[in-house]
Amino acid sequence: MLIPAERKTKMRDKNEIFSLILKIANEDDRIRAAVLSGSHANPAIAEVQYQDYDTCFYVTDIKPFYNNPEWVKSKFGEPLIMQMPEIMRDPIGDGHFTYLIIFHDGVRIDLSFDFRKYIDDGEPAITLLDKDNGNGFLPVLSPPSDALWHIKPPSLLYFSSCCNNFWWCLNNVAKGIARDELPYTMNMLNQVVRSELHDMINWYIGVTKGFSLSTGKDGKYFKKYLPPYLYDRYVKTFSSGNYADLWESVYVMCELFHLLALEVAEHFGFNYRQEEEDAMMKYLQMVRG
Repeated sequence: MLIPAERKTKMRDKNEIFSLILKIANEDDRIRAAVLSGSHANPAIAEVQYQDYDTCFYVTDIKPFYNNPEWVKSKFGEPLIMQMPEIMRDPIGDGHFTYLIIFHDGVRIDLSFDFRKYIDDGEPAITLLDKDNGNGFLPVLSPPSDALWHIKPPSLLYFSSCCNNFWWCLNNVAKGIARDELPYTMNMLNQVVRSELHDMINWYIGVTKGFSLSTGKDGKYFKKYLPPYLYDRYVKTFSSGNYADLWESVYVMCELFHLLALEVAEHFGFNYRQEEEDAMMKYLQMVRG
């Protein structure tokens, strides 16, 4: 379907958005506090295009703000598209309510409402507004830090389990290819096996760059921290639906995992079970043949 071209609306900058959020919160006495979280509150993340504004309003009464998209539209403007997770499919609400909103200029605001006191779980957060000066919903928040998301060094058990699951679950990928079951194959490769590869990549980056950093959700900063030759191999682990290409991506993934796992094992003094790799590589050849 062809979408007709429209005149592009200039995206508002962060100062405009913060001014709007504060104006709305200040004008409504039921809103007692506002907290910013997510990437805008994380000092380790540079400003990039299309950053979400993760904002929570702490309110004296949740009912006026619960499943009330008209209130949101009247204050923030007409959305391009909006999602309200708490009323989707099988709603199980605890009073908290969220509006995920993309506006016509491309700005996205994830706006939450809560009537419970803020609990500091270590996630980076900044107080935008506190009408009760620490005597209401919010304590005095610590300076934001991304330490919660830093790579954690593996224990021997976690390392061994990662290796075992990576190699073992490749048998399902191979069988899926042999049976022409593409959806199952892709799910096993990209959800199950890739998850173990991501853990190993994280540990390798921790070993080479230090563990006081985060690679972001789903490894979105892998390119930043991996050497180009390894990142190039990682890119080649993604395949089209062509089975010949898929087999090649599987073997690239195996080679990459092997290289990373040996580095991580050597650093921590772990035993890498080469026999598991050898056995699965033999099985893959068997099935492919």
